[in-house]
Amino acid sequence: MDSASYGEKRDADSDVNSRHVELSAAAVDTGARFAVSGEATIDHNESIRIRRKIDRNILPMMCLLYLVQFMDKTTLGYAAILGMNQEAHLTTDQYNWLGTIFYLSYLVFEYPQNLALQRFPVGKWMSINIFVWSVALCSHAACKSFGGLFAARFILGICEGSITAGFMIVSSMFYTRKEQTLRVGYWFLMNGTAQIILAFVAYGSLNITKGRLEPWQWLMIITGLLTFVLSICFWFFFPDSPTNAWFLTPNERALAVQRIKSNQTGVENKHFKKEQMIEAFLEPKTWLFFVFSIFDNIPNSLTNQGTIIITSFGFTTLQTTLLGCVSGVVEIATIWSGVEISSRIPNSRAYVGAIYFLPSLLGVFLVNLLPWSDQVGLLFSVWLGTIQITAFVMALAWVSATTAGHTKKITMNAVMLCGYCIGNAVGPFMWQEKYKPRNHVPWIVIGVCYVVSIILLMIIRAHLAIENKRRDAESIDNTYDDIYIELVKSDGVTEKVKVDKPFLDLTDVQNRDFRYVL
Repeated sequence: MDSASYGEKRDADSDVNSRHVELSAAAVDTGARFAVSGEATIDHNESIRIRRKIDRNILPMMCLLYLVQFMDKTTLGYAAILGMNQEAHLTTDQYNWLGTIFYLSYLVFEYPQNLALQRFPVGKWMSINIFVWSVALCSHAACKSFGGLFAARFILGICEGSITAGFMIVSSMFYTRKEQTLRVGYWFLMNGTAQIILAFVAYGSLNITKGRLEPWQWLMIITGLLTFVLSICFWFFFPDSPTNAWFLTPNERALAVQRIKSNQTGVENKHFKKEQMIEAFLEPKTWLFFVFSIFDNIPNSLTNQGTIIITSFGFTTLQTTLLGCVSGVVEIATIWSGVEISSRIPNSRAYVGAIYFLPSLLGVFLVNLLPWSDQVGLLFSVWLGTIQITAFVMALAWVSATTAGHTKKITMNAVMLCGYCIGNAVGPFMWQEKYKPRNHVPWIVIGVCYVVSIILLMIIRAHLAIENKRRDAESIDNTYDDIYIELVKSDGVTEKVKVDKPFLDLTDVQNRDFRYVL
């Protein structure tokens, strides 16, 4: 009997709590054997000790990978001003397609990547994708035409689909819902750090004058080799889940699982459950997050267009390269402050995300209205326009925290990231030659996207708050209070043990004790 038949049992028997229901271990969460009732308890201090141990062993690697992968996908913008466009004879439309194809391949392969993350060990699957990613990135240096660059970017998009989705799964496995917002913020702010480091790498590449390789080719090779080294480290040192983390003792693994019991989301389940996928597709919140992700990421085309826009203000290639550091500092400061505020103020995710759109809206007005001669003012307007990235970080953590059931979770992650892909794929085509140099049309579209995103955040919050009130008014649900599985003990004796509700791999709809964070 799997989770699909739980609802049937409830309908067929009003006194379900009077009967024992036995399940196979495969039907429930992988953390069930570590967190059966009475097997492990954890106090506050012990929870903090385990969390710090987890932080020391996985958070640096997550941050480092996110830093490197963002460097890798934004090399396109720096390569454009380091000579790639001229050497490959790229038109404006072809350059835009190089930004778009990355996200189109990301989109097409996002759900298959999520299914693979459920089926295979998460750490190992990500490391394989990182390795392929590194080879494709180095291959850019050998490309002298649009076709070659197009193929390399296509492969990068396929591999990228495993990284953010994998990190969202890992964060929900190891951390409580409150901790997830902070941790997602920590590894996501590495995007800003990557901009700073990449600016200096690009500057160094610009000064490599000996040899047959151009500066943009050196940039691709250097970042590709860094990614290759990281893929090896991930294979050997990144854990797949708290149930087999190499740095935790057997007792600490049980405590790590018990620590996230309050999430009501469990750890993971390696079996695909069709009914959970269907439930995700039928839920309004799925499509609200999806539409938000599209509108919030259309302006993300500034990632690859930013260097070209700043150069158009009259800055030299050298100045533009170094000014990229400031964009990174702005992103670090905004993401860090945003996740810190939301973690300290309960149920504030939507409000904090909405507030961080306001400076970006101001930037849109300024970049359209300031005189073209005001170099510094225009530059600050562009920087203001990137502050809204904080809202997307909030949304990523929010999706994980408001979804239970492992198949449903990977489906929600895929839908959210598909929206991310669509927004990023559409965005580059705003930047047409006919709109230069002021680019009024693209900037107006960006401003509209910001306003729509704010409205969507408020709608999502209201929808989840209404659902919480509905559940508060319901009578206590005992449907899943008497569920047992058979476990084989170390001495070979088979024992029936009761499984707590959070580890039954129930969805947030099935588990009426689940409350949505706001």
